[in-house]
Amino acid sequence: MANDDLSALDEDTLDQITDALVALSNVGLGDYDSRLTLPREEDSPLRALFEGINSMVESLADERGRSESYQGELEEKLHMIEAQRVALAELSTPVMQVWDGVLCLPIVGIMDTARSSEMTETLLSAVVEQETKCCIIDITGIEVMDTGTADHFMRMARAVGLLGVDCVLTGINPHIAQTIVQMGMDLSGVRMHRSLRDALKVYARAPGRIAPNT
Repeated sequence: MANDDLSALDEDTLDQITDALVALSNVGLGDYDSRLTLPREEDSPLRALFEGINSMVESLADERGRSESYQGELEEKLHMIEAQRVALAELSTPVMQVWDGVLCLPIVGIMDTARSSEMTETLLSAVVEQETKCCIIDITGIEVMDTGTADHFMRMARAVGLLGVDCVLTGINPHIAQTIVQMGMDLSGVRMHRSLRDALKVYARAPGRIAPNT
């Protein structure tokens, strides 16, 4: 608007235009609470403009409210997913104390590098916290074991052994036994029994230690 046009406007009109510019500036800063006061004159050329600005700000405020609501719901779902992930991790690594000084880790499902690492960390922490003398890793729930999975278990057993704890591997089926033999794995330091029951019977006969296989 030219200077001559501005000088032709009365003071009230200039104030109203200033208010509109300030309101739009506030919207740019994220303030959607301000509303323009409509001119009293019904035929004022600024009335329709102010109504449009107010309507736009209200729409933006509603949209922001919906966005914040969606964000809150999303964060809640993410927290729920994380809680479920932690719960599943705990269920997938159920370290149980089956006897005084004896822990058992029954393993079911597929073993991969990530799960193996998490499982080993959980098991070692439980071994230290509960002053474990014997740790039984039961793999009855695993039907087939590839070379990578077998290596995971051997590493886990050796890690437990490094803490001065007897480590027993139970539940080995013929297919898994064949895999271990074909791999030529070093089983020194790892005791094995056919079943968890057999391992516990041996421990019951010789409290405090697991007798070697004969």
